[in-house]
Amino acid sequence: MRRIKHNSQASTWGTMIVIAALLPHQGRGADPAALTTVEFEKLHRELQPPRDERWRSIPWHVSILEGRQQAAREKKPIFVWVASGEPLGCG
Repeated sequence: MRRIKHNSQASTWGTMIVIAALLPHQGRGADPAALTTVEFEKLHRELQPPRDERWRSIPWHVSILEGRQQAAREKKPIFVWVASGEPLGCG
């Protein structure tokens, strides 16, 4: 029996070609130009987060130095949220 050697690079290219061939056949939804200004404004309003969410009442600081100074003045702890890399987690 003859053994076939697996070529991962050829397999990857084959997969990419199949995906590229299928892309034009996928539904793309409505034409973006079909969205009127009124419809856009309505969607934009509906997608805004509520103004009364509790996290909006927290006095956030973008500057770590300002946050540290305020925490020291008020003798309160500081909470630091740090994220690095791609914001969507795709990196």
